Amino acid sequence: MFGPRSGIVSIVRKTLRRLAVILPLAALAVWLATGASRSIFTRTSDPIKTPDPVTGLDRIEWKPAFVPGLDFLGASALTAAVLAGASFLFRKKKTGA
Repeated sequence: MFGPRSGIVSIVRKTLRRLAVILPLAALAVWLATGASRSIFTRTSDPIKTPDPVTGLDRIEWKPAFVPGLDFLGASALTAAVLAGASFLFRKKKTGA
């Protein structure tokens, strides 16, 4: 009736759908944990203003840091949509009657 393939197909479908739910939630958690930057693009460094000890003028030093922007959330949502869509490619075989 159901071959060994139907069990694998079911597992693949469930796994893809679970990943499609978990991925955007994890991305949202990372985005919130790293400061919830509402800038459009992800930054890989942060500017730090420090006063020059001699002149007293502010200068900007760049510290390496990962600050995900809205593109990070968009990419994770797009990936989740692709995973969810891919889960529909694995269909259960219909039994003929």
